[in-house]
Amino acid sequence: MYALARPLLFRLDAERAHQLSLKAVETAYRCGFEPLLAVRPAPLPVKAFGITFPNPVGLAAGLDKDAAHLDALAALGFGFVEVGTTTPRPQAGNPKPRMFRLPEHAAVINRLGFNNAGVDALLANVERARFDGVLGINIGKNKDTPNERAVEDYLYCLERVYTRASYVTVNISSPNTQGLRDLQEEDTLKRFIGTLCEARERLAGRHGRRTPMLLKIAPDLSETELDAIAEVLSASAIDGLICTNTTIDRSAIAGHPLAGEAGGLSGRPVFARSTAVLAGMAERLGGRMPLVGVGGILSGADAAAKRAAGATLVQCYTGLVYRGPGLIGECVDALRAARRAPAAAASAAAGGSP
Repeated sequence: MYALARPLLFRLDAERAHQLSLKAVETAYRCGFEPLLAVRPAPLPVKAFGITFPNPVGLAAGLDKDAAHLDALAALGFGFVEVGTTTPRPQAGNPKPRMFRLPEHAAVINRLGFNNAGVDALLANVERARFDGVLGINIGKNKDTPNERAVEDYLYCLERVYTRASYVTVNISSPNTQGLRDLQEEDTLKRFIGTLCEARERLAGRHGRRTPMLLKIAPDLSETELDAIAEVLSASAIDGLICTNTTIDRSAIAGHPLAGEAGGLSGRPVFARSTAVLAGMAERLGGRMPLVGVGGILSGADAAAKRAAGATLVQCYTGLVYRGPGLIGECVDALRAARRAPAAAASAAAGGSP
């Protein structure tokens, strides 16, 4: 069904097509037609951060910033859904146009800028939803909050979403909020993460539950910067790491008419770099925490490659633009096969039947 709709959607402005796609998924869900969009994959449970996920394929943050379509998106077969990025106060984001498709590269450039209705609106939508699966809530800062006060925005959002989220993602890696990525600098990050982890422990005591907290990093970090982040995370109480956000590098699309557009590049061009960062952080962290692989997953083979690089879970976004909801089941099936392969090899080596 998506194959029929895609040519029509691609004639529209990318952001308009995004909005119409969400409305279409919502309509299909409310009418009971979601099986026409995607066949829900068979369960493939995986445990991470103390949470059991029905399957390891999730929706990345950014597609449903305000959790306005939570039930409909979950019905497509995701093992978990991450909503946001949300900020303390509503904000319009950057001027339009601010989203561009590059079909030749199976890519998207966006400079949306944390456009959202604010954390209270997101929570109201979560409360209305019937979804009782694994929900990640991605938090950020308002554009006009200076970096020296950024932690206040994150603390505010953390406290607001704490009891409604299965896990919370701290997003300091979007390229579309000026100065945000500076929070990844070692000394700044150490203080920042320390403050958030202390707040989380207070909230855990208050509410009688410990909500896992993850950090999402950029793909454009040097090896030295990645070393520093790994050192900070190893000494912190953070529960997991998401590798990675979008890239500001344009080498993979050099010469394209849209290469000069500001914003984060996602899709196939970011796959190699994001997977390299994932593998590097898996080696640096040595199994101290689960990793989530995101960036450029357009096939089941891509999801399996993220797993091979060290990911316990994977997330999709731009791949859905080009492949549609069928990508979800394809990724689950590929990860199922990847899980079976080592077991079969071990059985064969022991002289048993594969």
